[in-house]
Amino acid sequence: MSAAAPIKARGAPFRVMPGFKLSLGFTLFYLALIVLIPLSSVFLNTFTMTWEGFVRAVTSERVMASYRLTFGASLIAALFNVVFGGILAWVLVRYKFPGKRIIDALVDLPFALPTAVAGITLTALYSSNGWFGQFIEGVLGIKVAFTPLGVVVALTFIGLPFVVRTVQPVLEDAERELEEAAASLGASSLQTFIRVIFPTIMPSLLTGFALAFARATGEYGSVIFIAGNMPMVSEITPLFIITKLEQYDYAGATAIAVVMLVVSFLLLLTINLLQAWTRGKAKKS
Repeated sequence: MSAAAPIKARGAPFRVMPGFKLSLGFTLFYLALIVLIPLSSVFLNTFTMTWEGFVRAVTSERVMASYRLTFGASLIAALFNVVFGGILAWVLVRYKFPGKRIIDALVDLPFALPTAVAGITLTALYSSNGWFGQFIEGVLGIKVAFTPLGVVVALTFIGLPFVVRTVQPVLEDAERELEEAAASLGASSLQTFIRVIFPTIMPSLLTGFALAFARATGEYGSVIFIAGNMPMVSEITPLFIITKLEQYDYAGATAIAVVMLVVSFLLLLTINLLQAWTRGKAKKS
């Protein structure tokens, strides 16, 4: 007679995959190998500099100009993607029209397209003799390629899928009954959106914003072609780091990378705290 199977104690947590300690150990090892060790090497290389050398490396006039362009353009691009990416997600979820699946597939194109190809394509489109550039510059008098505006265009292109793919499943799972109830109680379309829909998608919008912003701050391939890379005008910080590495100034490159890392982490932490506060407020209401 075979031994009886052990009976699971009442109240004990049930896990589909056994070996929690082994799985946790592998997770921590993988995280340290892929994330923590490379990031720690950046800080270790920076610590080889004196404090005066560090300050001089990260606060020079040219570096400060690259900070303003990188973080400013990333912020503007992420805000654009929150607005128009949210609208695109709404259209894809709430409406049926010919070619919907094609448009839905095209949203993921920036994920699959090599960044260098995206940069060359955008430069060809928005240059003075490009399809879009000649109209914008000739009619509106606005130059896009080789200006900070071109950087914003490139960062908007690569960040759009993050917002759409974050908001889209939330809209799909949203309860239509709440909208119908609000309409039956006399709420207008604007009131229904502000009071019912927007609080539901607000956390996902913040998540999409954070992802788009984080991707934009470190973007290199799609920007260097359309930016023009003019010092003090259209030179992004990742390009400046590459320039330092080509000059074998590893400490200077890692010092600038540390500043970008710390600023990005603080911004993402703020956004995550705001997202948690928004979810808590939504649950209370």
